[in-house]
Amino acid sequence: MAEQHYFSSNPVSEFTPQQVKVRLAGQDRTVVTAPGIFSPAGIDKGTTVLLAEVPPATGSRILDIGCGWGPITLTAALESPDSQVYAVDVNQRSMELTRMNAERLGATNVQVSLPEDVPTDVEFDLIWSNPPIRVGKDALHNIMRTWLPRLTVGGKAYLVVQKNLGSDSLQKWLVNELGSDYSVNRYATSKGFRILLVERMS
Repeated sequence: MAEQHYFSSNPVSEFTPQQVKVRLAGQDRTVVTAPGIFSPAGIDKGTTVLLAEVPPATGSRILDIGCGWGPITLTAALESPDSQVYAVDVNQRSMELTRMNAERLGATNVQVSLPEDVPTDVEFDLIWSNPPIRVGKDALHNIMRTWLPRLTVGGKAYLVVQKNLGSDSLQKWLVNELGSDYSVNRYATSKGFRILLVERMS
């Protein structure tokens, strides 16, 4: 039930942080998760595929859209300690857990906030995301419209989407929506997921 409501602002379940052992940025780590967020038991399959397939994080500013408890954010921050990593989520509990985990792992380059609290003039060299497909197509498209135009020229976004939850239709929509200033390609396919690569060309 928790996963069905991970995009709620304030989960109703009790906040009971629990330790979970995971592997991030090539090392075993202990993080905290809690009910009422996405994938509280550990790293979900889609994020696992994304982190296994993408090149190491680089860039001045990196964005994780829908951070959950922070596996993508933490990986980017640990791989690229000189980068500023922005983690956004609408779930207050997810945001708190990402802050807690960044502190636990010494990732001082992480900034966690609501999407609307990221200054509008901030652009990103890299976006990694396991976007919240289950929020519905309209909401998903709004998320894409909000963040992908904020790639720097030459910037890249890697998005992991389950094949049977509309990865191919999302790819077609992105091509039509973003236009000729961007390229949209299928970067990898693994374990029932596709990774879409969006690059800002000009």
